[in-house]
Amino acid sequence: MLDAPKPKTITTQAMEKIRQLIFDGKLAAGSDHLESELADRLGMSRTPVREATLILAQQGLLEVRPRKGVRISTLSLRDMAEIYSVLTELESLAAEEAANAGYSDVDLKTLKQSIEAMEEALEREDREAWAMADDAFHDELVRLGGNSRVESIVSMMANQVRRARAMTLFIRPLPVKSNEDHRAVYSAIKEGDSVRARDRHRSHRQHAREVLIELLEKHKLFQI
Repeated sequence: MLDAPKPKTITTQAMEKIRQLIFDGKLAAGSDHLESELADRLGMSRTPVREATLILAQQGLLEVRPRKGVRISTLSLRDMAEIYSVLTELESLAAEEAANAGYSDVDLKTLKQSIEAMEEALEREDREAWAMADDAFHDELVRLGGNSRVESIVSMMANQVRRARAMTLFIRPLPVKSNEDHRAVYSAIKEGDSVRARDRHRSHRQHAREVLIELLEKHKLFQI
């Protein structure tokens, strides 16, 4: 029997709530906020909010300004291109190593379930549910790669991509091709084909980068 999940700390809850406000655009890029303001907004004391902002600063989502509160980070198209380039290589390496690991169907169950959840979400045209399942796929893929340093770097940078994706989620075409790519990567890993897993995932991430940056530029959602 699996152990019951540990309850989230107040700091973790504060971090997740602030991060979601950023992703939803309710804390706009470039805006300034006092610690006390954020605490009131979340209905929390200032201590967990302060700790949460320090974590989010490490993830690049905001800047902590001593005695001035926090400033929500802005990103340029160049920032996004660079971040995607790094994520593409690291996740492709993870796909390659996962294929080399000889995982069983049971080991790959979570990865498969995330794909099924994405496909079900697309059938309902539920973009938010698709985005959550997409996050689960990429998180699990990196975990299966078995490199803790890759996990750490990807975790830090992935939040920036999720933020940009949240801004474009409802103006992009339905991500049908993305689901096809995920299924192909899963099949390559299951069959132990490391070259195909790496190359297909790299192609997938490169295409996603092009779509995202084109939308950001077209709708002037980020700095150029």
